[in-house]
Amino acid sequence: MKELVAIAEQVAARLIARKQTIAVAESSAGGLISASLLAVPGASAYFLGGAVVYTREARRALMDISDEGMKGFRSSSEPYAQLLAERMRSRFGSDWGLSETGAAGPTGNRYGDAAGHSCMAITGPASEVMTLETGSNDRFANMEVFAATAMKLLLRRLEG
Repeated sequence: MKELVAIAEQVAARLIARKQTIAVAESSAGGLISASLLAVPGASAYFLGGAVVYTREARRALMDISDEGMKGFRSSSEPYAQLLAERMRSRFGSDWGLSETGAAGPTGNRYGDAAGHSCMAITGPASEVMTLETGSNDRFANMEVFAATAMKLLLRRLEG
């Protein structure tokens, strides 16, 4: 968790310097992204909110994305990660939206993705989507790597 907080501290410093805000939607990271960002003192200056969108029910209730709204999308995919990031950004009116969706393990998901598969996206002044494959079935290790990678993705955009 210390590595996650160290990355979050860098993200926080840049968001504060830019006077920008973020909202986070995460799935297989299980809240580690939000927890890391909130562990930094002064988080209320940049963190507007987050949601763990782990199930279909959570997607409907927290993101207001119906089954009909999922037509053409598949969970644990880059287009879905981008949709989540955009939805968080618009719902919270934040400068940045960050999302993560995947399969932490120890087995893959029902869509055929192996354990260690994660898609993440940022939207805002710059946007990027990526897929990560850890090749590991260690659930918690994958959760930590997913969270760290998502925050590093944001950090690169904040630096560039």
